[in-house]
Amino acid sequence: MKIQVEVKELKEGKYVIVDDEACVIKSISKSKPGKHGSAKARIDVIGLFDNQKRSIVGPVSDKIYVPVVERKNAQVLSIAGDIAQLMDMGDFSTFEMKVPDEYKDRVVEGEEVSYLTAMGKMKFDLR
Repeated sequence: MKIQVEVKELKEGKYVIVDDEACVIKSISKSKPGKHGSAKARIDVIGLFDNQKRSIVGPVSDKIYVPVVERKNAQVLSIAGDIAQLMDMGDFSTFEMKVPDEYKDRVVEGEEVSYLTAMGKMKFDLR
């Protein structure tokens, strides 16, 4: 799911869609309007799921899509290799996610973990 907002309403730390990928805004710089043009904004972002750096430049009056990012909790049912079977604590649906190497020691059977979901993709959000 996604909603549409104007570029001038965006803030650092919020989310935006660039190249059909949900991204976190790292910096925004805005220029003043010129004699014949409108104010421009340069937005530097990092992909939420692929960690790629991207940037976009455009007028602050343009509209841009913002993904609906949800933070949810799930219980770890089982772990087989690097795949964890999880049960969502809200609707009790079960699904599988790949456990990244940096989270292998923190994802334990029977424990509760948090994860992010946006645009049909999911990732662990262990802080």
